[in-house]
Amino acid sequence: MGKTEANATNTKFRGTVKERILRAKKTKWIKFAIVSILYLAFTIWDNNYWLLFGEIVIFDIYISKFIPWSGWKESKNKTLRVIADWADTIIFALIAVYFINIFIFQMYKIPSSSLEKTLLVGDYLFVNKLSYGPRVPNTPLAFPLTHHTLPFLNIRSYSHWPYWKYKRLKGLGSIKRNDIVVFNFPAGDTVALKAQNSDYHELVYRNGWERVNTDKRIFGDIVYRPVDRRENYVKRCVGLPGDSLQIIDNQVYINGKLSPAPKKVQFNYFVETQGAFFTEKQFRQLDVSKDDRFLLKEGIYTQSDFDNLGISKNENGRYNPVYRIPLTQDAVNLIKKNGWARSIRIEPDFEDGDTYPYHYNTGWTRDNFGPLWIPKKGETIVLNDKNLALYTRCIVNYEGKTLRCSENKIYINGTPANSYTFEYDYYFMMGDNRHNSLDSRCWGFVPEDHIVGQPILIWMSIDKDRGLFDGKIRFERLFRLVKNQ
Repeated sequence: MGKTEANATNTKFRGTVKERILRAKKTKWIKFAIVSILYLAFTIWDNNYWLLFGEIVIFDIYISKFIPWSGWKESKNKTLRVIADWADTIIFALIAVYFINIFIFQMYKIPSSSLEKTLLVGDYLFVNKLSYGPRVPNTPLAFPLTHHTLPFLNIRSYSHWPYWKYKRLKGLGSIKRNDIVVFNFPAGDTVALKAQNSDYHELVYRNGWERVNTDKRIFGDIVYRPVDRRENYVKRCVGLPGDSLQIIDNQVYINGKLSPAPKKVQFNYFVETQGAFFTEKQFRQLDVSKDDRFLLKEGIYTQSDFDNLGISKNENGRYNPVYRIPLTQDAVNLIKKNGWARSIRIEPDFEDGDTYPYHYNTGWTRDNFGPLWIPKKGETIVLNDKNLALYTRCIVNYEGKTLRCSENKIYINGTPANSYTFEYDYYFMMGDNRHNSLDSRCWGFVPEDHIVGQPILIWMSIDKDRGLFDGKIRFERLFRLVKNQ
């Protein structure tokens, strides 16, 4: 840039601060006032008055112009102006998206069937972070529009420094029972990179710590993720802080009272047909996706397996086709009404695996679980063997305390203790697809600092089982409120 051009560029930045202020146009003062009011409102919302120093920068950008923030606009070099203009627009857009994504809403795709038929695989949601109050990010330095991994490069998309402690801004309300909630996966603090769909702690329970942490070929590297970079899950909140929850024969009881099940709740059933295989039309009428159609094949399943299900051979000495499929009560009624099944029975408990907490024999199962008290901020428990099994993860992993047992004594942060007072509220989450949901029955409580927001709108819905001209886009679900599902 030549001397003459440089002089032209700096013309508007010459003079004393007072002269620059007097030169500022009315429109600049209006813009400054609007931005200042918004910034002041955010400062009050955040309750961090150190941010008020940012008003100095805003004043300089619009009024005093001590720093030539937009000096490139005065350049006579057209190429430079175009490049700088594009860079300015892109940077502004990224910053705007970053703040909207953190404090207002984000988009989310339903990846699994745990909430069917309320929310379907392929639903795209707007998640409202104002519902329960947005969190200030633990890891603020991150590439926009990524969660924890950069696409294609497959490397971490955020910096561990700086790390900010949990803080939640005031929201429009609090979590209510039966709200559908998006949250960070609590057991996702530690991840085996080659087995990310599995709970690391369950992997260790089943395979042993040494194998999981040394067998790189199967499990890959083991990494730690801060709260805001853990996988996003979506479930229904069935238990609130301070509740006592129990599941008896698939029915949820809260504080001893039956809690009504969601209208579209579904369970796995073994359906023995009348002799023919179900057709695609029948599966569509039952609203069963291709991934959920499991046929029990003779030769793999023994007579003992069929006997345990109460299924006998037909008059030809063979078993009729038997499907294991998730069904709502409406779908069960449809099968019975149309006479499609020789027999239909709900999947028994023996098909289920282990439940929370691992390493402690509660005798609980998927369908018969609890009673379990859900921790509440400020409430105190006695530290005994069972409570240590149930709540150690809350004390150590979520609230950051050290806990050790030595010579029949319990030490928290090095101090002998026989009780503990919780610092967070906790929630119990379950999927509506009750037999196909990895939820709080498997990995325990969701602490308050893991809550992301509330899904409010389905803006797109794609059925991966259908073709483009065969109902791939579920138009009937577009722009539907989640609460209406």
